[in-house]
Amino acid sequence: MALIKDVAERAGVSIGTVSRVLNYDETINVTDDTRKRIFEAAQELEYTPIQHKKKRKQKIGLIYSYSLEEELEDIYYLSARVAIEKTIQDGKESVVHLSLSQNLEKLKGIDGIIALGTFHKDEVKMIRQANKPVVFADCSPDEDSFDSVVINLEKGARKVMNYLYDLGHRKIAFLGGNLPGEEAVDFREREYELFMRNHDCFSEELVMAGGYTPKDGYHMMSELLQKKQGVTAVFAINDSVAVGCYKAIYENSLRIPEDISVVGFNDIPTAQFMLPPLTTIKTHVDLMGETAVALIREKISMQRTVSKKIVIPTALVVRESCCDIGGNTD
Repeated sequence: MALIKDVAERAGVSIGTVSRVLNYDETINVTDDTRKRIFEAAQELEYTPIQHKKKRKQKIGLIYSYSLEEELEDIYYLSARVAIEKTIQDGKESVVHLSLSQNLEKLKGIDGIIALGTFHKDEVKMIRQANKPVVFADCSPDEDSFDSVVINLEKGARKVMNYLYDLGHRKIAFLGGNLPGEEAVDFREREYELFMRNHDCFSEELVMAGGYTPKDGYHMMSELLQKKQGVTAVFAINDSVAVGCYKAIYENSLRIPEDISVVGFNDIPTAQFMLPPLTTIKTHVDLMGETAVALIREKISMQRTVSKKIVIPTALVVRESCCDIGGNTD
């Protein structure tokens, strides 16, 4: 079988010239005679150019811990998913939407997995069994085994509590999070309780656990107001809960922030247009999604054995939903 170097020797030109002419490279500057000589040499030697296989498009699987309905209620996860999908597609890979209920056989063509959301132990075990490179986004269930990228919820929660405390608030309620009996306690709730206990302000009556949606926020705030605990400020687990919280406060003929201050979390686009504009924590969820894609690409290409955990910082965005009721008197 003739090789390209044989054609080059027969035609009296370089291997590079043969390659470019036979591949019809229009940018090469050769005479018609040289071009003819190359094609004749290839024909005489019965040379067939090797057809290089087209590189397979990599597939990145995306698994969620939440339902479509929950995503529509909380733009946080919608923003994260969109950021992940856009970053993958900009890199010419393809996104494959996966479900934990799928048979692992369906994962054979997947190069890596991004798991978005908060996963229970059994779900993490199922993902591990896929035997693929995995990056967790928004949780870090096993930082020794998996790459992960998370928002610094703890520090964000401390910023909220310090801010409200410095404004003089002591009766600070916490709204949202897991229902009683669920496996994990949210980091924001944990930091809230730690702060309140350290300042001798904690009361179980001020903690309203019950979900993450505007509807949940409305019901939790309504129930809290019925308890008549004298609450002066509310720390909502996210901005969606804060939206429902606003409605309940107004329905009880109370004012924000004159009667009750409210702080949210995530800084969704709607927050700045609420009445009054919501003070909240910016979580840079787009960066979390982009970082998750960067990690899975690195994991796939380098076959890295040591795991990475990346923590995205937060920022307090002060607007008009909180007021000073006396400052720090301690």
